[in-house]
Amino acid sequence: MNIFVVNSGSSSIKYQLFKMPTNTPVCSGLVERIGLSNPTITHKVFVDGEEKVIKLTPEELPDHEAGLKEVNTLLTEGELAVIQDPADIKVVGHRIVHGGERFTTTTIIDAKVKEELKGTFQLAPLHNPASYLGIEVAEKIFVNATQIGVFDTAFHQTLPPEAFRFAIPNSYYTDFNIRTYGFHGTSHKYVTEQAADYLGKADSKLISIHLGNGCSMAAVNDGQSVDTSMGFGPLSGLIMGTRSGDIDATVVFYLVNQLGYDIEQVSNLLNKRSGMLGLTGHSDMRDITAAIEQGDEQAKLAYDLYAYRIKKYIGSYTAVLNGLDAIIFTAGVGENDALIRELICTDLEYLGIELDTPVNSTRAKGIREISTANSKVKILIVPTNEELEIAQQCYEIVNK
Repeated sequence: MNIFVVNSGSSSIKYQLFKMPTNTPVCSGLVERIGLSNPTITHKVFVDGEEKVIKLTPEELPDHEAGLKEVNTLLTEGELAVIQDPADIKVVGHRIVHGGERFTTTTIIDAKVKEELKGTFQLAPLHNPASYLGIEVAEKIFVNATQIGVFDTAFHQTLPPEAFRFAIPNSYYTDFNIRTYGFHGTSHKYVTEQAADYLGKADSKLISIHLGNGCSMAAVNDGQSVDTSMGFGPLSGLIMGTRSGDIDATVVFYLVNQLGYDIEQVSNLLNKRSGMLGLTGHSDMRDITAAIEQGDEQAKLAYDLYAYRIKKYIGSYTAVLNGLDAIIFTAGVGENDALIRELICTDLEYLGIELDTPVNSTRAKGIREISTANSKVKILIVPTNEELEIAQQCYEIVNK
């Protein structure tokens, strides 16, 4: 079964094609700068383990429909075509950031669902309208395909009320659905299931640490999310590339009342100018690591802050889980940054977490264990694969 996974952004489309139940993608790609100058398309086809790359620079891509039409041409025409006709795509799986309380599971999209999706726009104004647009465009091009939505928030719908409610008047929850939703759920679900299989322990207590430009953690007990660091939106929790993470709300009052900020300026500050960018001038951890190697004390402090925040969550989530079998590092930073993993895991021996520093410093593919032989808690690196998780969920729902 050909399942085409689409992740639509405001000016981009990421995609992968799977011939399920095979877990290796047939092709993948990225359409960038839709509606902007100098658009690009990078299309990768995997043939007998070899990656063949096509790069296009069309004069213009005025909208997402034009972008996906170009992708359809790449899929169906030329020496590297992987399907004969758009009708060969049986399912299009869409990553949707926010499902609110309405969408708690993977959902087949019909006209009623599309109308209900519009009600989530206010919860994720930067992401959900783009996902909705991706659905409408995919319906036009892959007319025979079943459209399915996979929601980042769905995995966290198992949070108990004491974890997802805020201590504000009840009406703000009952009338306006203000609560913790959590994000990166597709990634947390995938890596914790992979870790449980690796450990051979379905009833495992796991802490998943997703570190990319956006960062979040999840406490997962017996396969269910019981707490997570992101909240009503993706700003809270860990320090991120450009987001502040947890911050005293009084700071917001001070910015508005004493420094004259309006709410848009506050949002821009905390979402786009803070985090590692605000601390160091860089949002890419590779640039910050290079600065540390050159003796930049501010960069070193930023790494310490970043690691310290994660340590606090590890401690609190270990308490919530009443035990711990493994911590999992995943996503771009989590999988590749040996220094940050070392800073996080240092001085956690009381919790039974002991890092094997030489093993941590070596690179390898697939799931790997970087804890010492004496560590009571396993430290795992588990590469995430959100697109595969989406494809698997789609495959499951159409085969029920």
